[in-house]
Amino acid sequence: MISNAMAFVDAASNFFISILILVLGLGVVIVVAMYIVDVTQTTHAVRRNFPVIGRFRYFFEHLGEFFRQYFFAQDREEMPFNRAQRSWVYRSAKNIDNTVAFGSTRDLNPTGTILFVNTAFPTLDEDATAADEVEIGPFCKNPYRTNSIFNVSGMSYGAISKPAVLALSNGARKAGAWMNTGEGGLSPFHLEGGCDIVFQIGTAKYGVRDEAGNLSDDKLRELADHEQVRMFEIKLSQGAKPGKGGMLPGGKITAEIAAIRGIPIGQDSISPNRHPEMETINDILDTVIRIRKVTGKPTGFKTVLGAYQWLDEMCIEINKRGTETAPDFITVDSADGGTGAAPASLADYMGIPLKESLPMVVGILHKHGLKDRIKVIASGKLVTPADVAWALCMGADFCVSARGFMFALGCIQALQCNQNTCPTGITTHNTKLQRGLDPIDKAERVYHYKENMEHAVAIIAHSCGVTEPRHLRRYHCRMVQSNGRSVPLDQLYPEHRTQGSKPTENRRTAEQ
Repeated sequence: MISNAMAFVDAASNFFISILILVLGLGVVIVVAMYIVDVTQTTHAVRRNFPVIGRFRYFFEHLGEFFRQYFFAQDREEMPFNRAQRSWVYRSAKNIDNTVAFGSTRDLNPTGTILFVNTAFPTLDEDATAADEVEIGPFCKNPYRTNSIFNVSGMSYGAISKPAVLALSNGARKAGAWMNTGEGGLSPFHLEGGCDIVFQIGTAKYGVRDEAGNLSDDKLRELADHEQVRMFEIKLSQGAKPGKGGMLPGGKITAEIAAIRGIPIGQDSISPNRHPEMETINDILDTVIRIRKVTGKPTGFKTVLGAYQWLDEMCIEINKRGTETAPDFITVDSADGGTGAAPASLADYMGIPLKESLPMVVGILHKHGLKDRIKVIASGKLVTPADVAWALCMGADFCVSARGFMFALGCIQALQCNQNTCPTGITTHNTKLQRGLDPIDKAERVYHYKENMEHAVAIIAHSCGVTEPRHLRRYHCRMVQSNGRSVPLDQLYPEHRTQGSKPTENRRTAEQ
């Protein structure tokens, strides 16, 4: 027995030694092959001068992105969204306690810091007062009425996955929010969730184009027949890439997505940089009127503000034609908006951020007496209650967010949206990766995020002394200047209200 056992041990030892020698031999072959490749290639100087070892430089550079996010970056340091912002969304989406102890970690001294002005006599009502119902499109056959302040911004099916669309649609329905389709057309999954839908018409007109690629009245009527489709939004430009059309890599275009959009499978889908038929302000207004007449539903447009004189000229033309010809809403997107794929030169440098463009647009509408007629929807990095409350102070009627709701779905800011490798299944069509996104569970998180957002905004509004979040005004908010002192926003951004266009709340509330 003992001799048999010893023989077995010897055989096993010899086997493992053979395996070890084989592995070591293979390792030597691989290292030699890498050495030859490195010294002969001409692309990377570090690898050519330091073969094999130089590869660690690129490996650690890649790992550095994740080490900074999880180990080294402070809570409020990262871009585009820091850990404190993401944590607030995660906790709100999971509907768990979002209170803090021992004081805020937010630095209140940097220039541009926003502060809200609490009143000496805050309202005694409950914090979570429901917002008033607002009507969009009073001259439409089917105007849209909603009291939802915070809604889902444009994310195309294609840019995001089927389970992501299902979760967003179901969560939005439960929360009473609308969902914007993005420019990729209306999918069955948008409708399956049952929420109100804003159909976005991009420059390629996916879902509403005829065989020649032109806007089709017949397709518009088909869409308008869906009761869930409540409004139409013409996308003139978008946050991260103003002046550039939408971009969907061919690797993310499945047969289903190609059928919905009316494009070839597997080829990059790049939209024109503008609507070819819209060359003047009159063209924009005429297109708005056409879509509204064909569909009977509110119609507006989305834009990133850069040059802004054209808005003044548009308002003058609207007043000449009559206010019934005005767009029913304007979605103001920010230069710091997001997208799955954008040229860095545009994402980093083009357009005006929302903190400057939103008050500018609202001011122009007030100057021409059109603010009550044209509703303003704010879009761009609005993921926390302070962001939304600030936008309402600036005159927004509604706020929308894409990346905030992506965080609610579980996004970890892996920055792989354009690579079809999203580890959370949100922006990939790899079914193995999509498996991690349970639409039923994530729909609940979407619902809780929206509900907790509006509750927290109401808390800010009540502390400022107003009974409803849309009653917030610029004098309820201050901005820290370079000298360390804060200034009311109505001094930095005067509203230029026309006679008869008055704030709902008296300024005395904020000054008490």
